[in-house]
Amino acid sequence: MSREPDLVTPPRLQDVLDELRLREPIFHHPGFGTSRADYARMTVDDFWEIGASGQRYSRAFVLDVLEARLSNPVDESDWETRDFHCRELAPDAYLLTYTLRQGERLTRRSTIWRRADGGWKIVFHQGTVVAPAG
Repeated sequence: MSREPDLVTPPRLQDVLDELRLREPIFHHPGFGTSRADYARMTVDDFWEIGASGQRYSRAFVLDVLEARLSNPVDESDWETRDFHCRELAPDAYLLTYTLRQGERLTRRSTIWRRADGGWKIVFHQGTVVAPAG
């Protein structure tokens, strides 16, 4: 018996998966915004996240960090995303999960997205460091 879940996106959600995978990792695609105001528009007012450290972060804190990062961008040339999966949670609400490799660091990511006013808003995000097998 496999301990891994069978993560297959239903065909009816393929278009949603295709749209959302273009937006991940969140806040790292210039085509969707590069300013604090852009990042604020991407998130619902009560957005929050759990970082890979396990710490919880408010929307205001995340926006402050992103704004500070604008003057010192992160090198993303070796980042790799894979294993995308989309699950519908409610009408116009979706859970997107994937794996992100940033150099030697491997994390599992999950973002809850809501389709609103013809666009997408981030409701919640979490990153979890994958422990070495052993």
